[in-house]
Amino acid sequence: MLVSRVWSSVRPGLSRVLSRTLGGWSTGEGRRMDLSGIYPPVTTPFTATAEVDYGKLEENLHKLGTFPFRGAVGGVCALANVLGAQVCQLERLCLTGQWEDAQKLQHRLIEPNTAVTRQFGIPGLKKTMDWFGYYGGPCRSPLQELSPAQEEALRLDFASNGWL
Repeated sequence: MLVSRVWSSVRPGLSRVLSRTLGGWSTGEGRRMDLSGIYPPVTTPFTATAEVDYGKLEENLHKLGTFPFRGAVGGVCALANVLGAQVCQLERLCLTGQWEDAQKLQHRLIEPNTAVTRQFGIPGLKKTMDWFGYYGGPCRSPLQELSPAQEEALRLDFASNGWL
């Protein structure tokens, strides 16, 4: 990919410049800066109607995954509106190195997360917020409420993973 080739050609020079500018002024010794932990920002794309363009966001994240950076920070946490404790638990499990438990929890969260971020979007998120005792509220135009069939499919995504 062009971006990764450009970054790999720019990174060594940038590292040299930064190590010179961050160098010790009194001793004349420079410190090397490790850029492998730098995480590039990802902006949220919007549609012409000012809604989050989840398809474009997913595409951007896939592209970002090919960059030579190490790790990741942040996320699209719409699911945290309804399963906030579980999303935080996933982070704690990862931070403490409990990878098997983290993987099990992650697998249970994938289907509901896909439902509220991609499949049913904001109307789906609002419906699940209502189910979990929060106020999702009505959808603003041009968004439409879920049909009964969509609502049942959404409920199945949460129920089949043990959340409802």
